[in-house]
Amino acid sequence: MSAGYYAGTFFQFGISRLNKRFAVNFEIVTTTERLEVVCEHARTQATVMLDTEFVRTRTLYPKLGLIQLFDGDCLALIDPLAIDDLEPLWALLRDQSVTKVLHACGEDLEVFQHYAGCLPVPMLDTQVMASFLGYGVSAGFGTLVNDFLGIELDKGEARTNWLARPLTAKQLDYAAADVFYLLPLFQKLYEQVEAKGWLEALEQECATLMLKRVKQADPDKAYLDIKNAWQLDPKQLAILQKVAKWRMLEARKRDLALNFVVKELNLWKLARFNIKSKAVMAKEGFDNMEIQRHGSRLLKMAYDVDDMSPQQYPEKIVRLVDLAGYKQLVKRIKDEVTKVEAETGLAPEFLASKKQVNQLISWAWKKQKPADDMPDMLKTWRKSLFEERVTSLLDR
Repeated sequence: MSAGYYAGTFFQFGISRLNKRFAVNFEIVTTTERLEVVCEHARTQATVMLDTEFVRTRTLYPKLGLIQLFDGDCLALIDPLAIDDLEPLWALLRDQSVTKVLHACGEDLEVFQHYAGCLPVPMLDTQVMASFLGYGVSAGFGTLVNDFLGIELDKGEARTNWLARPLTAKQLDYAAADVFYLLPLFQKLYEQVEAKGWLEALEQECATLMLKRVKQADPDKAYLDIKNAWQLDPKQLAILQKVAKWRMLEARKRDLALNFVVKELNLWKLARFNIKSKAVMAKEGFDNMEIQRHGSRLLKMAYDVDDMSPQQYPEKIVRLVDLAGYKQLVKRIKDEVTKVEAETGLAPEFLASKKQVNQLISWAWKKQKPADDMPDMLKTWRKSLFEERVTSLLDR
């Protein structure tokens, strides 16, 4: 079926619930004109359900294959491969009078940020909503639909190729079901979150998720994410900083996943073993393509560090785990988290993940507690739960 075949066509998929079967209409949207009509109607609603389907194998950025939109009346599967101008949809994302509902929104937000240059504001995430009801941080959509709606979904098309055309009937049904069931799931979750008094906290948590997605990684700090960078001395870190920055910028320019530019381990080897020739690169396991395409450039960056003064080198990386008293402090913080878990019924990994505990300790021990860069555990809804409990523990 071509995009032309899809245009203006309505499909149905069957829904089984409580031994009854319903037919639900959904529409394949393939033109900007029709998209404008669909989105204008959606903008009259208080909430809309959103989902995306994409493919990412070798690319840095996701390749968008489909966008699902359900406003309670109209269920639209929007084909971004057929539509030249998606601005009506982006306008809906920016419309702050309409709450956008997603599930496990992280990668969807990345899609919207890349393609639309904006995020769906305001946004509520049903996975986060479930966390406020005692679920862990990774509750799956199928699990929640089963628990709250009594329906078992078929997830067989989750890893399918969403860039292929025509989309199969199974793909279309799968995509439509994701937003169709999202609406009643959202309604049930919202009611329970409100009853437990967590609505304001939910809004804060979802807003925080979006703020984190807006921040683009700093290429000058890319070396800090390289595994075992802490093992390197300052001069070696200077090499790693240069090549990691170059790799990130190259990946963005070519839309190529980082490790398809140069493998992370090979960047580390270049810095650690002071590699200064292509022969040594080959001996250390660099791919032939890496050497042919990027070898000279990488070696030049390594040689350039020889001309830098030691004052220009990055500081040696000090790991939190190597600081005196770290393990004891982590245990004391976790003890407090356990107490809050007992009082609130929220999962400990949602209250304070390992990353958030380390962020708190780093803020106090390495950054000297800057007031303009507060850790997650001491701001928004977590502040009232943890400020009095953990602040006094951070003094050394």
